Amino acid sequence: MKLLVRGVAATALAVAISGCGFWGDSEEEVQPNPLVSFAEEKEVEVLWSADVGKGLGEKYHQFTPALWGDQVFASDSQGRVQAYAKRDGQRNWDVELKETISGGVGAGFDTVVVATESGEVIALNSKSGAELWREQISTEVVSAPQVNNQLVVAQLINGKLVAFDRITGDRRWTYDALVPRLTLRGTSAPIVTQNVTLAGFANGKVVAIENSTGRVLWERRAALPQGRSELERMVDIDGKPLLVGNQLFVTSYQGRLVSMDPLKAQIVWSQNVSSYRGLAAGFGNVYVSEASDAVQAFDQANSASVWHQDALENRAITSPAVLGSSVAVADGEGYIHFMSQVDGRFVARYRADADGVVGDMLAADNVLYVLGNSGRLVALKLN
Repeated sequence: MKLLVRGVAATALAVAISGCGFWGDSEEEVQPNPLVSFAEEKEVEVLWSADVGKGLGEKYHQFTPALWGDQVFASDSQGRVQAYAKRDGQRNWDVELKETISGGVGAGFDTVVVATESGEVIALNSKSGAELWREQISTEVVSAPQVNNQLVVAQLINGKLVAFDRITGDRRWTYDALVPRLTLRGTSAPIVTQNVTLAGFANGKVVAIENSTGRVLWERRAALPQGRSELERMVDIDGKPLLVGNQLFVTSYQGRLVSMDPLKAQIVWSQNVSSYRGLAAGFGNVYVSEASDAVQAFDQANSASVWHQDALENRAITSPAVLGSSVAVADGEGYIHFMSQVDGRFVARYRADADGVVGDMLAADNVLYVLGNSGRLVALKLN
């Protein structure tokens, strides 16, 4: 993963430090763990696949598909946005925006939203692909904008959170977090509920904002910077928080996994875990893709470690996704690894894209949607 340096004017400059999630050709580069052999207990069924534009480019990205109604939406990095029927993958519409897309696709309430490298948020009609509005913002968005029935909320790499009226595109409110000079390239995506937006930032803080007014309801530090150097003190929250009932789960890089009560803004429990990925939940567990690329399951109620799967270390895995009784992660070589939610053993494996998978997968109604780096979009079922 790239690091960012932020100047006085909040200009982000890429720093060529290690490639967290990419492998080089040098013999000194850390090599991914080899694939382990196991007896496959389940069969992966490909329901359909499609090619989305010209792929996702060479940069580290956070592209993921989006679902709304009976359609799945995806984009390439060069401005092509497409809608497919969830049932059979038939392409319903195809729009060329002629803009470099940097933040993937968000969808909801008949609205599809993308963000561009030049700092524009563009909303499309989910049924036709017709452009509804576009608004200029101050800088790049690298995670998918989120949508509820009233708002479109985008999280910017400079620490700002901007809310737009879903219908008109008018700016409703802005929140500005003070972020460190050195951060990971990437941001969390906010959770936008009916009344409140919850977001995590590169300074290790989680914030709750009232949707109707933009008023800050509470701020809470989920991770504490430690160490002497700026590199050691990075505690970025880059993975999207996870809301399960009355529990909010948040992870941070070089920080910890915390369970919070979002109504009281209190931390219920914490575990020392370093992760820059999102989370998944199932079987009473919360699943974490660690920065080392191990996968760990913790008990949601008491934080006890349920199982730890380290066979995928250094394979540049994605956030976990729950599918039936399994939890899945994809890796930098394009393999999807399915593990039992009970004990973490491998139950199936499928290669979705020879160019690798970096963006997170999406699971809904027992179907897993995967967008590979080449632009291959595939819908999978586990039998």
